Amino acid sequence: MRSGVIVQKLGMTRVFTEEGRHIPVTVLKLDNCQVVSQRTQEKNGYTAVQLGAGRAKVKNVSKAMRGHFAVTHVEPKRKLAEFRVSPENLIEVGAEITADHFLAGQKVDASGISIGKGFAGAMKRHNFKGLRASHGVSVSHRSHGSTGQCQDPGRVFKGKKMAGHMGAVRVTTQNLEVIKTDLDRGLILVKGAVPGSKGGWVFLRDAVKLPAPEGLPMPAAIRVAKEAAVEAPAEAPAEEKGEE
Repeated sequence: MRSGVIVQKLGMTRVFTEEGRHIPVTVLKLDNCQVVSQRTQEKNGYTAVQLGAGRAKVKNVSKAMRGHFAVTHVEPKRKLAEFRVSPENLIEVGAEITADHFLAGQKVDASGISIGKGFAGAMKRHNFKGLRASHGVSVSHRSHGSTGQCQDPGRVFKGKKMAGHMGAVRVTTQNLEVIKTDLDRGLILVKGAVPGSKGGWVFLRDAVKLPAPEGLPMPAAIRVAKEAAVEAPAEAPAEEKGEE
């Protein structure tokens, strides 16, 4: 089990295939997604990695979190999340995960906070049909109708589908296809809609209901620091001086 990533939803667009067919995609951006800390079986009782994404101003970070980031020598992050991983897939603290963590054609699961719709009726919230347009129904065509019983048990059961607050809950969409990744710009294009509003944070993982494709980077696709040092050319052997 590999680690997922924290991405930011930029919006939706479409891409064209070589055959001219267009595919609606959601654009997700990796914004400096780094490993902040580790959770081990010996110390915490489970194995996971804590990731952070985005950049936060120090003045907007609590004193306790400043110390947490200082211990791991990672700059403050706007969003933190934990991902359960197998022990062999633990990632070193400070490592940055790149967009090629996922492969084109791979299926992923996306989790985010859905867009809030406020107070909504039963027809919009639960797709109810509504009451009839005639035969004695007046004024209450979009109401949800009866919600309970008469004298016994004489109450409304918990979880009854009724009008109420809609949206602003955690939603997971499974088996979305990765269409393309852009390593230079840190973009991941996923087919279809992803829960959340523009600018919202989304957790992207390997699909749990499907086998992982071959060739996935293990434990993750990590950005390697570019070494400015260039190998110096080997010194030429000194010329032997002949005796006169």
